[in-house]
Amino acid sequence: MNGTLYGVGVGPGDPELLTLKAMRLIREADAIAVPAKEKEESVAYRIVRQAYPEIQEKNVLAIEMPMTKDKEKLAASHRLGAELLEKELSAGKNVVFLTLGDPTVYSTYLYIHRLVGADGFPTEIVSGIPSFCAVAARMNMGLVEKADLLHVIPSSYPVETALQLPGTRVLMKAGKKMGEVKTQLQKLSCEVSMIENCGMENEKIYTSVDEIPEDAGYYSLIIVKEPEGGRK
Repeated sequence: MNGTLYGVGVGPGDPELLTLKAMRLIREADAIAVPAKEKEESVAYRIVRQAYPEIQEKNVLAIEMPMTKDKEKLAASHRLGAELLEKELSAGKNVVFLTLGDPTVYSTYLYIHRLVGADGFPTEIVSGIPSFCAVAARMNMGLVEKADLLHVIPSSYPVETALQLPGTRVLMKAGKKMGEVKTQLQKLSCEVSMIENCGMENEKIYTSVDEIPEDAGYYSLIIVKEPEGGRK
């Protein structure tokens, strides 16, 4: 009998935000998979290690997931990753693939999830705390109320049009495009806040667009809200 692949969300950074289900599956897993060249490079692995040091004793599969938009390179890496996982699954082992935040939100895990499932292996997604929910909670504010709309925007792509949408806008994965994103935000009369590395030791909080550094790290999330009283 084949094993099951579990895509497990570990939350945005604070190990105390790991769910009970995530912790149970990690403890019970025959093998752990992480999206990295080496396991220690994986932020998700380091988050779990704080809550469950015994993970260091488990068989950990490091699956390289290159940061590129090259479709051929991505397809090749996803297929290779799927094959590595399927070797374990074919041996009847259950594998937990750790992913930051929630596996359903811009997660590279999903590509491998679909490949493994299409090859006939059982798969399951286990939710984690989404980063934008954790950031709003850390800022002690709500995301949306009443009829407010919520837009989750991948800001590694052009954001100018998306920023014109009404309601609350969440900007994820700005990365190297933070300077461009900041320029667009400065054109708006909105309330802007950002957390870099939410829940981690090197967490930084910014409460206005002017405070946001253009060299902010990859794990930075921006929340853009309408000003009190709506748009002007």
